[in-house]
Amino acid sequence: MTENASSDPEINDVADFDDPRRPLERALRFGWWALVAITIVSLAVWGGVKGLPGIWGVLIGASVAGAFVLFTALSVLFTSNTTPTTTLAVIMGSWLLKLVLLLVVLFIIRDLEFYDRMALFVTVVLALILTLGTETWGIITSRVSYVS
Repeated sequence: MTENASSDPEINDVADFDDPRRPLERALRFGWWALVAITIVSLAVWGGVKGLPGIWGVLIGASVAGAFVLFTALSVLFTSNTTPTTTLAVIMGSWLLKLVLLLVVLFIIRDLEFYDRMALFVTVVLALILTLGTETWGIITSRVSYVS
């Protein structure tokens, strides 16, 4: 058992309210499920409409969007017990790294024709919107105490 855990479920619920990482964990969980859902739906739609190029477009788009959004939440979660300066440095560094990797990926695939560009674009846009929306929902609906 963890140090906050107890055999009394009511006490465990109260201890969960005091965990400041809880909203971030919920955001990651909700964001992950939204990404999985939009990927499955997009695979079905674009695979049916465009075949294999549509599937490749969806897989690339979901990977790009998922990496961009979920890695930010992960970096905040992993640095939640550090100083604000460290958290800021990690977030800014990861943002710069993600931007460079995005540009590299887009540069590499720009002239390739094995994927459908519209499937990639639509999947990226929908995945960003849904993932950010569900992460926001996960954070604002978390029940945590504000005063310790």
